[in-house]
Amino acid sequence: MITPDTVWNDIAKIRAAGPLVHNITNFVVMNSTANALLAIGASPIMAHAEEEMEELAAIVGALVLNIGTLSTPWVQSMLKAGRAARARNIPVILDPVGAGASKLRTDAAVRILNEAEPTIVRGNASEIMTLASAALGTGADGGAKGVDSAHGSDKAMDAAGALAREKGCVTVVSGAVDIATDGSQTLFVNNGDPLMTRVTGMGCAATALIGAFAAVNPDALAAAGGAMAAMGVAGETAAHKADGPGSFQVHFLDALYRLGEADLQEHLNTAA
Repeated sequence: MITPDTVWNDIAKIRAAGPLVHNITNFVVMNSTANALLAIGASPIMAHAEEEMEELAAIVGALVLNIGTLSTPWVQSMLKAGRAARARNIPVILDPVGAGASKLRTDAAVRILNEAEPTIVRGNASEIMTLASAALGTGADGGAKGVDSAHGSDKAMDAAGALAREKGCVTVVSGAVDIATDGSQTLFVNNGDPLMTRVTGMGCAATALIGAFAAVNPDALAAAGGAMAAMGVAGETAAHKADGPGSFQVHFLDALYRLGEADLQEHLNTAA
């Protein structure tokens, strides 16, 4: 269950501990996701050289793997980092950006899923449906439109549940309603604003924030739900002040930085 108190407790822990979150992420969003982590109170490190993956696993609180601008050397780094993190019981979060848009992306996402054994997988409906289809043979192809979803999050509920159960992970589907499930329990977050879809990297920022929450909360489902709640409430706050996508980005970082318990009490909506 997600409540204002549970989300706020995790935010307070993040701000007190400043967990280091290792991101192997895409060129498009490195700056924005690093800033989102800093705004919530975490500490980002953006590193992708295979030679330092095992060393970094010794000092980080969470690992985020994002395949947005994919290359073969980066896949190798992701696999090495994922294995090192799992050996140390460090949460691993996978963002299968654009899975279904190309064979390379789909195959890489499945390989990371199988070999790095992520704690949490977050994607849009098309990405989650494609990943479940490719990894489990569900037949529910996502019909991806590049890195954008062709479906609402509700269409991916069955695929998300199946992926969670079969792979022992928490699956998060982003959309107008965010869904997080461990295959048994399902959480919903009805916050956010359509303006968030007009700014690149907002989904990637959500994945990075999940990393920060997972670094301080061993309950993966609660961490995933809490991060999406913080993301959604901050997005609503920013949208109320923004004139468009440009100013939204500035207001979003400010909203994350200033996000407080009263904001969550007033705005959090977790109705199914």
